[in-house]
Amino acid sequence: MAAEGLDDDGFIAREGSLGRVRQEFAPVVDSARALIAETFDRDRLHSAYLYGSIPRGTATPAVSDLDLLLALRREPTGTDRSDADALEAALDASFPQVNGVGILLFSTSTLLSDLERHDLGWFLACLCTPLLGDDLATDLPRYRPTTLLARETNGDLGLALPQWRERRAAGGTDAERESLSRIVSRRIVRTGLTLVMPRWGGWTSDLTRSAEVFGRYYPERAAQMRRAAAIARTPTADLPALDVLIDDLGPWLAAEYAAVHGEKAPRT
Repeated sequence: MAAEGLDDDGFIAREGSLGRVRQEFAPVVDSARALIAETFDRDRLHSAYLYGSIPRGTATPAVSDLDLLLALRREPTGTDRSDADALEAALDASFPQVNGVGILLFSTSTLLSDLERHDLGWFLACLCTPLLGDDLATDLPRYRPTTLLARETNGDLGLALPQWRERRAAGGTDAERESLSRIVSRRIVRTGLTLVMPRWGGWTSDLTRSAEVFGRYYPERAAQMRRAAAIARTPTADLPALDVLIDDLGPWLAAEYAAVHGEKAPRT
């Protein structure tokens, strides 16, 4: 029997599909496909992908967001980003069942590069669902839950901590603090899962499940990770909760990750 999240050969199984999209979100996906094709012609766009809870079939109306990745034939330009921003706004305004729309832009050369083979390449091949164009996953390897994959996906948590502290120090509105808590908590839970992933020998994108698996190996930090998963689902403006994530759990996790898996190859 295959381990959780793996196929029968022990590779991480692609977790989403268009067949898993819930009925409530089908019009959103259909509109996204049409608008992407209308906005980005074939000279610019190689392929488009869904990722996140919608293609996994776990999305909640009015709570979940729509996540998209566009693979462009050349490096993204300012015009590409502006067009993507307009597309995000149009989809978000048209469909109340999604709570925000996000579009990532990368060139095919970046996605298929050796440097990104076990980060963006893995992300596309295992966590993204083809929506338009030829699937780049056919040019990528299959992936196992290894230390190499752990290091290259989340071995740079320490670089994010100063940025989070700057955003926290800037204060802002409750909505801004909630946004920060969502970003921080999701990153920490996913890093916690990949820290133990090679020992566990499986894969999951479910945040609650990730915290549970992490807690098996680090019971002394299990309660904090469960709290992080809860905040990821229901963001908070509570500063003490943010402080625990940014000043306690986060730094410990970054140090433990470096000790266990090493640090991610630097990006310029």
